[in-house]
Amino acid sequence: MDWLAGSGPRAEQVEAATADPQASGIQIVEITDTVARRLATSRHQALFSEILGTTGHRKAGLGPGDVIEVSVWEAPPGMLFGGGNTNPLAGPSTANIATFPAQMVNPQGTIGLPFVGQVQVAGKSPQEIEAEVVRRLQGKANQPQALVRVTQNTTANVTVIGEVTNSARVPLTAKGERLLDALAASGGLRNPLDKTTLQITRGSQVAALPLQTIVQDPQQNIELQPGDVIAVLNQPVSFTVLGATGKNEEINFETKGISLAQALARAGGLNDNRAKASGAFIFRFEEANALDWPTPPLRTPDGKVAVIYRANLRDPATFFAAQSFPMQNKDILYVSNSTSAELQKFLNLVVSAIYPLVNVGNAIGNLGI
Repeated sequence: MDWLAGSGPRAEQVEAATADPQASGIQIVEITDTVARRLATSRHQALFSEILGTTGHRKAGLGPGDVIEVSVWEAPPGMLFGGGNTNPLAGPSTANIATFPAQMVNPQGTIGLPFVGQVQVAGKSPQEIEAEVVRRLQGKANQPQALVRVTQNTTANVTVIGEVTNSARVPLTAKGERLLDALAASGGLRNPLDKTTLQITRGSQVAALPLQTIVQDPQQNIELQPGDVIAVLNQPVSFTVLGATGKNEEINFETKGISLAQALARAGGLNDNRAKASGAFIFRFEEANALDWPTPPLRTPDGKVAVIYRANLRDPATFFAAQSFPMQNKDILYVSNSTSAELQKFLNLVVSAIYPLVNVGNAIGNLGI
């Protein structure tokens, strides 16, 4: 009954795909628990904690472009920095205080101070710079003390871009800001949490995870390092459902992923009047190393393998495998019509053809012809 209209190929036609010379190399794989587990393992996303570590191990050092302010105290009767308090905000004091104008660390990583000279500050903490200034003033000033204050931080920051309210450069402090701190500082997300992926670039390393995973696993809310670039991405993922199901449409799902069982539920389940329970199929371009293929695979130009996964929903064991079988972006879920549905369509055509003839015959009989 190939001449009858249908929503797609019958199950037998799908299963015979490998016998077609033009489709040679297309893989047909039965969905079992072993296959589902193998695919789930191959799709495991490396976690931020595995690639980048959970802590930054960051030294709070200055760099070129940072702006710092240096103040020096000298005990009396020292006169190196003047005979009185040069800081009007400090109030009465028996010590002489000199607060020098704020300076930007130059490309060589140094600043200049009177009676001290050029001080190498790049890579050093404020406390290390204070100790160096005091060391150089020994013998010149009386019991010198120094205080270094960072007034503008331009090197210890991260960049947040993408689908956030405000792309921003977020400064890092000694507190140790984490990934979600940077998102909050940029004003939050533009899109729903379950549709968002975070990508971190750190030097030559690039890693990405669904935001849901980061929220649910605190270890993935890693401590940031200077220079990190956080890209907030809206990457919709979907599958298309066709055939004898509750609805035929493209269905979006969460970036974290869903199982085949969830996909069938979102498609409205199987149509009781039409569906062949043993004829549910997933059409997919699969990674070449995802499974051990039963026959030499046919590969696309980008190295993918054309695969048809078959789910026999008459077998109770398949429902357990369906709970761990991962759906993939751009999958096509197709449920074929049962033979009885094809027969019913044929009978409907016959009845619709005969019924007008019966009406004509009745009309003629009523006329007595």
